[in-house]
Amino acid sequence: MAPVPLGIRFLTLFTREQCYRTFTLVLTFLLYAAYHLSRKPISIVKSALHMNCSLANEIELYSYKEHLIQAKLLGKPFSNGTWCNWEPFDKSNYKQLLGALDYSFLCAYAVGMYASGIIGERLSIRLYLTFGMLSSGLFTALFGMGYFYNIHNLRYYIFIQVANGLVQTTGWPSVVTCIGNWFGKGRRGLIMGIWNSHTSVGNILGSLIAGRWVTSCWGLSFLVPGIIVAAMGLVCFLFLIEHPHDVKCALTRARDPERECFLKESDVGVLAKSNGLMISHVVNVSSDRDNKPVAISFLGALRIPGVMEFSLCLLFAKLVSYTFLFWLPMYLANKEHFDAKKAGDLSTLFDVGGIIGGILAGVISDWTRKRATTCGAMLLLAAPMLYIFSAVGDMGLKTIIVMLIVCGALVNGPYSLITTAVSADLGTHKSLTGNSKALSTVTAIIDGTGSIGAALGPLLAGLISPTGWNNVFYMLMVADGCALLLLFRLILKELRILVPKTNEIE
Repeated sequence: MAPVPLGIRFLTLFTREQCYRTFTLVLTFLLYAAYHLSRKPISIVKSALHMNCSLANEIELYSYKEHLIQAKLLGKPFSNGTWCNWEPFDKSNYKQLLGALDYSFLCAYAVGMYASGIIGERLSIRLYLTFGMLSSGLFTALFGMGYFYNIHNLRYYIFIQVANGLVQTTGWPSVVTCIGNWFGKGRRGLIMGIWNSHTSVGNILGSLIAGRWVTSCWGLSFLVPGIIVAAMGLVCFLFLIEHPHDVKCALTRARDPERECFLKESDVGVLAKSNGLMISHVVNVSSDRDNKPVAISFLGALRIPGVMEFSLCLLFAKLVSYTFLFWLPMYLANKEHFDAKKAGDLSTLFDVGGIIGGILAGVISDWTRKRATTCGAMLLLAAPMLYIFSAVGDMGLKTIIVMLIVCGALVNGPYSLITTAVSADLGTHKSLTGNSKALSTVTAIIDGTGSIGAALGPLLAGLISPTGWNNVFYMLMVADGCALLLLFRLILKELRILVPKTNEIE
């Protein structure tokens, strides 16, 4: 009888439950990475929509010669300064126009996010995600089709951005709810810190894919990501498992007082007393006749302790993060004089730092059991590092690389922790009674509020950058300080400086 192969022996070490958990973790990672992959091309293509035509490379010079010949034959005037730009972004106010593209997407995303969580709790997560990914793929590809069909109408691009922003809201509440169904709180910071690197992985892949065609055929920079997102939507439809119960998998967890399975109403008083929980912070949620939990209301989710503070903190943290997401390649191209492709490739280092920061924030918060303090420490360090980054332009490529990684870690660390582990903690907070369906709504409230900042950041960057890039960094430092101040009360509470010792976010 032949011996069992080592690979098969390794697989048999895992239980059925562990296999399903791992599969769900990997699948949701890939699904949301695809969402972010489709958001990144616009930041890469910006530098191609409006560039300094006098610094064109050899390929662009050849195109310029063709342009001269065609212009002479057709008897049309041409401009040496704007011949390589894409109308309507060839005007002097191009930064405001490009900022309008960002703002239209992010504003629609912010508004839609509040409704998305509520809708998502009432529909199948798998079908909701599939619809969102197919729609997102369509609108991403339509933006790129503007290149092939020679569309120069600003309204067309803004409409595509608004529509894409709305359908992309289907992603985050759904994947966080799915992960929350499969994983408890024990090592949630570490698990979600690693899992949340999908944001940075998606950004990196989106940058590399968009950068491949940005100088030759920027339409493909959108068309290819659109196809990828739509394909992942089909994968979601075929393979996503929403809840352990769907595959008759009963998760076995060690007793976890922080995730004590949503209490019966008769047990609320006992737990509230034993944990020092104030009665005013117990959120009562009714159930239907079959004792199945119903979706929590919007106001009920807002009453969960900590939701307001973390939501407003995320508003400013996401303002900083998304300003980098949408404007970093343009900054590197304008300030450091890199070409569009190199600026896009270098911008991926900020996302590499984001992966490190997200994992580090998760590990530290799990070890200390202090989510707010971990976020506060990283925000405190981020402000001076942003100032240093704005001053290292003439210090060489190696210094810029180091600063991109460090700033990425400190900026994206708190953002990652709040949108994952903190959202999941609050969505399964012990003040919720008889309800296991609050996670999607809480996640949508926190991320929706953060998305307001995500919309404001790129818009402000577009308005401020004509006065100097240093002023943009000052704006980011102020936002970082505001995020820290909003967490101050929770930090004091976690450090047990604020008395009485009650109502801690767990």
